[in-house]
Amino acid sequence: MALADDPTSLDALVAEALARNPELNVYSSEIAAAKGERRTAGEWANPEASTETGAKIVKDYQGNTLGDGLLAGLSVSQTFEYPGRVTLRKAIANRQIALAELGLEGFRAALAARVRAAVFHAALGQAKADAASEIAKRFDDLAAVLSQRPAAGVAQEVDVRIIQASAIPLRRRPIEAQREVQSAIHELNQLRGARIDSPIALADVDLTLRPLPSIATLLFTAHDRNYDIRTRVIELEQQGYKVRLALNERWPAVRVGPFAHTERADAIDYMLGVGVSLPLPLWNKNAGKIESEKARAAKAEASLATLIRDVERKVADAEFIYRSRREEADQLQTSILPQLHEAAETGDRNYRDGAVPLATYTELQKQYLDSIDAFTAAQAAAIDARQQLEQLTAMRLDLKERQ
Repeated sequence: MALADDPTSLDALVAEALARNPELNVYSSEIAAAKGERRTAGEWANPEASTETGAKIVKDYQGNTLGDGLLAGLSVSQTFEYPGRVTLRKAIANRQIALAELGLEGFRAALAARVRAAVFHAALGQAKADAASEIAKRFDDLAAVLSQRPAAGVAQEVDVRIIQASAIPLRRRPIEAQREVQSAIHELNQLRGARIDSPIALADVDLTLRPLPSIATLLFTAHDRNYDIRTRVIELEQQGYKVRLALNERWPAVRVGPFAHTERADAIDYMLGVGVSLPLPLWNKNAGKIESEKARAAKAEASLATLIRDVERKVADAEFIYRSRREEADQLQTSILPQLHEAAETGDRNYRDGAVPLATYTELQKQYLDSIDAFTAAQAAAIDARQQLEQLTAMRLDLKERQ
């Protein structure tokens, strides 16, 4: 796969993903739909017009017709909601808009965290590929040097064959590590709305695993800023308004409007006035809906309490994983890796001089490569835990000065 010429910085990749990710359109559509519901909630019901026409015949008691003519009537009425009902519907719709906007904000934060994690994993994969390529090249060079030396018996030939055989599995490690790099690049292309095979070159990133805030600070921040908790809080507020609306709907709406009526027979009668109609709340007092909304409110409250405990547990678990894997990576980086790197280079020189046996030489190289794998695995686990903490707390934890 061809790579782009100019390296792309981490911040540029995050900005591009936030601008071009196709899933953002889903959240934008939800916000637009919620705003449409808010507009509908604040609109008045359309007035209703009714008319009637017919014939009128006036007779006396003997059945004699006194006159006949037409009758006609026209009325217009407007429905008026019980006071406070429209306000409650607007409040429910406003909470729906807040939920949609919070969903967009949470997705953008999660998207940025996924982009950063993918870049970090690509950098780790590249480090593994470079180390594995170095060791594999060392075995290939040594086998080539030994093959060019004058034959010195069966032992030398056996050493050459052992080194060549040992290099075979080592050559797979750079390929596997490069596959991790390519997988991360493919994910980045999808996140930023590009073709999966689009060329991209990643700039160097800082893989330093910095200390986290205290667990108390992380828990407090998660309580205050976690997107799932904030969503449930808004849903609970919204459900409270729905309970109040159900209680309000016990009282009927009133329909008021003028009417005009005329009758023509033996005389002409005109009637003008204002009509009022409303249902009598005798049998249906909205008790069923009130019970349902109160039950949903209790369920939302219990769900919020359960979610808070779940978030606290996830924060504590992720903090422990990050701290333990960071300590493991620091120990490997500061003591074990430098020692094994020096031992691998020393063993290579001494083996060429005949001072180290082949078994010791190959074991040193493999142990050094295994230690690289252990170091990158610890870093990867710490990065994943940090990404989870960022999503749980809505904080950036990879910066020197945290936001």
